[in-house]
Amino acid sequence: MSKKEQKQPKVKAPKETQETPATGKKTAKAPKPLEPPRLRVRYAKEIVPALMKHFSYANIMAVPKIEKIVINMGLGEAVANAKILDVAVDELGRISGQRAVITRAKKSIANFKLRQDMPIGAAVTLRGDRMFEFLDRLTSVVLPRVRDFRGVSTKSFDGRGNYTLGLRDQLIFPEISYEKVDKIRGMNVTIVTTARTDEEARELLKQCGMPFRQQ
Repeated sequence: MSKKEQKQPKVKAPKETQETPATGKKTAKAPKPLEPPRLRVRYAKEIVPALMKHFSYANIMAVPKIEKIVINMGLGEAVANAKILDVAVDELGRISGQRAVITRAKKSIANFKLRQDMPIGAAVTLRGDRMFEFLDRLTSVVLPRVRDFRGVSTKSFDGRGNYTLGLRDQLIFPEISYEKVDKIRGMNVTIVTTARTDEEARELLKQCGMPFRQQ
């Protein structure tokens, strides 16, 4: 057998291709898009029709929806120790899946040794898929981990369809490791909706799985 016969050319594996209708040329196939969050799918298929029936909306555009979720963590001790901010930003990032920003004081307060623009907390604003994923985890995984949990209050609406929920510590989130927590820190979760009344917002969040306390 000759050397030419022994050496065979390497054949590359063919790539998945598709022909474009305009040119007929073969191009690389685009990756499959990620599946939308299950709460977003349930909102479109189940929650919207239920709200239209409950409030007798004539137009689907009148159905309230969730605009954004803001998670805010106040850190008064950051005035004396700025390193606490790094820990809070990291914890909020783990909880929300999005990098948090540092909030600063709007004005100076001499009694609290606070100066304007001094960092005093951390916050993160969620929209789109991350918003639905966080709300789904909050209602189905996080809140049931609260000790002696009997439901959230129905009196935390602001009169314009927005709801604020106070959480006492960050350990109820499974993303936070107990061994790495140096101090218990609470946070506020504000759910901003397009509802015109608190009743509409309450029904929207109830349909999304928010476990309201039974009166």
